[in-house]
Amino acid sequence: MPSDRNPVTYPWTPVDPLGEALHLLRMRGSFYCRSELGAPWGLEMPAFAGSASFHTVVSGEAWLDVPGSAPMLLRPGDFAVVPHGSGHVIRSEPSPVPTVRVDTAPQEMFGDHYSLLRHGGDGDRCTLVCGIVDFDHPTSARLVALLPSILRIEAAAPAPGATAQVLALMADEARRVRPGGEAVLTRLADILVIMAIRSWVESDPAAQRGWVGALQDPQVGRALAAVHRHPERPWTLTTLAREATMSRSAFAARFTSLVGEPAMRYVSRWRMESAAGALRDGATVAELASRSGYESEAGFARAFKRVTGESPGSVRRSG
Repeated sequence: MPSDRNPVTYPWTPVDPLGEALHLLRMRGSFYCRSELGAPWGLEMPAFAGSASFHTVVSGEAWLDVPGSAPMLLRPGDFAVVPHGSGHVIRSEPSPVPTVRVDTAPQEMFGDHYSLLRHGGDGDRCTLVCGIVDFDHPTSARLVALLPSILRIEAAAPAPGATAQVLALMADEARRVRPGGEAVLTRLADILVIMAIRSWVESDPAAQRGWVGALQDPQVGRALAAVHRHPERPWTLTTLAREATMSRSAFAARFTSLVGEPAMRYVSRWRMESAAGALRDGATVAELASRSGYESEAGFARAFKRVTGESPGSVRRSG
């Protein structure tokens, strides 16, 4: 059975390296919270390394304040992602008000990862759905690192299309507690986070440079897609250049220019980052050493630690 780490491809399917990267943008929900708030109110989101937070306004208004960015007004149907695990505040006013840390505020739990929080005064009402998600594939970490400090999808944006429909489904689900509500909200949130990232890729000039820009290059992108699909293959500069239908020297120069590192160094790092994901999923060192073409587990372990800074055993135990 094919795994998500090696998505199925077919001979008649066009190569879409960026689309495949977004396919691998798999999230693991840490916590989701529906908040019913009355002004004045303020919620402090602590920093969570390696995670992203999101907020969508079901009703009312809220101000999102992320360090390094101006406070941002969120209206009903707006969806915002804070992708870098930064601590931040969301509140009823543009200027500071007393805040409470969300992880210490009294909440009514409806599951291990879903709660209802009621907080604030007797003023204007606001309902939010917020969450924290972790990304669990090397593609995710690389892509998320390139994102700005805030991503926002505005309900009032021209032709919001499918995004507005998903937000409407989330708002409807958040209005009342029903069986399966946690499952529905978490899956809708995953879709919205991917949509926000896709919107950034399509609209921000910064997404046309670096690794994301290289994925969209018609030649280097093909070579990247081949490595991402099959990191275990014995890639060489020659075989990668063949994937890109370029000469070896032209490919080497173009790859380094677009990606920011030589092709074979990228292959080595990608191979070990993929191995790290497989270790967390339960693969053994022996399996990965054989799959990656190493003659011994010790040789694989040395290469793995050189690239990732951790031993295979410690990564496997952390999974």
